[in-house]
Amino acid sequence: MAQSVKLADDIMDVVRSESAVQSRSVAGQLAHWVKIGRAIEQSGTYDHHNVTAALEGKLSPDDLTAGEQDVWFELFNMKMMETNEIEQEFFAERRRRGVGVGLSEDGELVYETPRET
Repeated sequence: MAQSVKLADDIMDVVRSESAVQSRSVAGQLAHWVKIGRAIEQSGTYDHHNVTAALEGKLSPDDLTAGEQDVWFELFNMKMMETNEIEQEFFAERRRRGVGVGLSEDGELVYETPRET
């Protein structure tokens, strides 16, 4: 039975692009990558426990194989994009106070609501 899955737009952009290059449907490309990922995780040269240990700070990423480092880097980037409760509260307080809540691509302070200059 088919299932729906929500994926981030940036991931879907990569999937669509690669599916066109490989002459696969989007679903076919995703299924292909799932099979490859599973095979890598089950191979003798990739140890998911090492990647997990590196993410937890129990093992240096330098001690991972090249393939493990690729996975570690991707997972590390995903973790860094997540906000925790403390960060959410910090930015909520800044919004309440009307002060900057981030930086634009140009390095300018971004406010919750436009400020008059």
